[in-house]
Amino acid sequence: MSFGDRARGDPVARRTEYDAGQAAKRLKVPATAFRWARHTGLSPPRTASSCQWSRAAVEALDAEALRATMPSPPISGSAAADRIAEALGTPNPTVYGEKANVTAFVVRRFVDRGLLVDLSATPDGTLHHPDQVTEVCQRQDLADLVAADTPLGPEQAAARLSVRRADFDHVIRLGWVRSPQSIKVRFGTSRTGAVDVALYTTASVDAVVPAHPEIDWEQLRAVEKGQRSPLAALR
Repeated sequence: MSFGDRARGDPVARRTEYDAGQAAKRLKVPATAFRWARHTGLSPPRTASSCQWSRAAVEALDAEALRATMPSPPISGSAAADRIAEALGTPNPTVYGEKANVTAFVVRRFVDRGLLVDLSATPDGTLHHPDQVTEVCQRQDLADLVAADTPLGPEQAAARLSVRRADFDHVIRLGWVRSPQSIKVRFGTSRTGAVDVALYTTASVDAVVPAHPEIDWEQLRAVEKGQRSPLAALR
């Protein structure tokens, strides 16, 4: 610790352990650069507390080397989605309100798959290394990945399975499909505020039928409106 740190009584400098944000502040590097260093293995292993680094380990890091790993600022999840859409030859519309071909939902699923690293520290959005996004955009299976992770609302998911919405509600209740994310949607001119609508990946919906051959799906699809769902009796 320098004399200047002691004289100022810098609380970050006096710590014996640092989280990612504190370590970045101590090294005077962007927090996203420190988080990227964790991904690349440039930062040392964390202490037993699982999300902390010792002061000695932090002070031993080369701040310039950390900065060099991210020569450009990180990009948002929506910007990453735009780049992926461009790579597929189906650019996202620039007019507000038009449906995007690739959304931030898909980018979050890429994070879940381990294809992208989220460098943000909040649940409100994601941040990504632009070079890693470029690498993802060059994948030969990019179109298949995007198609698998495209979001479906409950009505869309039911339609994809060719079942009634009531039947799909039972699919959810039985735990055969799970929503990784929900969005707030305002219906019409309702003054009651937005409601949470669960989203499902196309791949997870497509996996329901082959995962449950014990169900007579043709019979289920033939059930008429107002009739009790054959899935209602299942627990």
